[in-house]
Amino acid sequence: MTQHRALTAETPAATTPPAGTRSRTHTWQPQRGYAAAGGHTGIQLAGMSLDGRLPEAPICGTLGFRLVAVEEGLAVFEGEPGEHLLNPMGTVHGGYMATLLDSALGTAVLTALPAGRAYTTVQLGVHLVRPVAATTPTLRCEGRAVHVGRTTATAEARIVGAADGKLYAHGTATCAVLTVPGTA
Repeated sequence: MTQHRALTAETPAATTPPAGTRSRTHTWQPQRGYAAAGGHTGIQLAGMSLDGRLPEAPICGTLGFRLVAVEEGLAVFEGEPGEHLLNPMGTVHGGYMATLLDSALGTAVLTALPAGRAYTTVQLGVHLVRPVAATTPTLRCEGRAVHVGRTTATAEARIVGAADGKLYAHGTATCAVLTVPGTA
């Protein structure tokens, strides 16, 4: 039988972190949505994020990955696994991999959109094929748009070791394509 300790008003609050505790600090710029960036195409917006004219999405700094390359229909992110991403099993949480895939998939779709159009992921399929450890070297995620239409888009992506090309995960997404709010 599992016992649980109830937290009550009498439960002492921890005043000092336990020995060996680590911390991680991260900063970000306020998000400036793409609608505020003016009438740029998706590839222009992705390029502006890549070269710093638009701030990176805060999730990138939170999880430790970054956009490193874009072309029309292609987006490449790289990320550094670390101890801060571990699940209770001692491996990097699958949610990190899913987020990295979703970022590359969506950005690949974005790069193929005309000005005034946006996307949102409506379906994400993730296949984790190899565990990632805190010490796993840099991961590279390449997303490619497969179909970009007026109302829907699909994309596929792979996460591989940046140095050795080992496959860690792959995934697909279906995105709804919509008008950027305030541009219609």
